[in-house]
Amino acid sequence: MKVVAFNGSPRPKGNTHRLIGIVLAELDKAGLETEEVQLGGRFIHGCVACYRCFKAKDGRCAVTDDIANDCIAKMTTADGILLASPTYYADVTPEIKALMDRSGMVAAANDSLLRRKVGAAVVAVRRGGAIHAFDTMNHFFLISEMIIPGSIYWNMGIGRNIGEVEDDEEGILTMRALGENMAWLMQRLRT
Repeated sequence: MKVVAFNGSPRPKGNTHRLIGIVLAELDKAGLETEEVQLGGRFIHGCVACYRCFKAKDGRCAVTDDIANDCIAKMTTADGILLASPTYYADVTPEIKALMDRSGMVAAANDSLLRRKVGAAVVAVRRGGAIHAFDTMNHFFLISEMIIPGSIYWNMGIGRNIGEVEDDEEGILTMRALGENMAWLMQRLRT
């Protein structure tokens, strides 16, 4: 079983990456294959609502000049998907939003490609807006018919400067529990 994590932060080794790492470490411990994809800072634009994916039904977006189709292919072959974003004006980064819109449209056009995969959201936040970003990603999972594991708190870590999330004891415990719960759920769904 495999989990692919998409890091929506433009800081490849920033707080979002560090939170992802805690979750992935728990998944690795449980014997799951993991991969982190650096999405933030790479070119991906939003859905243009051309609906060509509904005609082609090939599991791909008709717009091919960015990384969206590579990401969609990774989502399609994974058993679990982790979306992670820092909080940008009380929401997700534009890259995560574009990935959700594009992959969501392709999934809907292709018999709900993401149905019954396990999905989890992770948010890095300085102070406020994390719940809205968390909700945005969870809405994507729910409309895609995915299954969301819980944790001991909302999946967020607090810190502004790179590395500060490592001082958020509750955030670290939340990420560990999320990884454990995601692994447990994926293993139960497989049986």
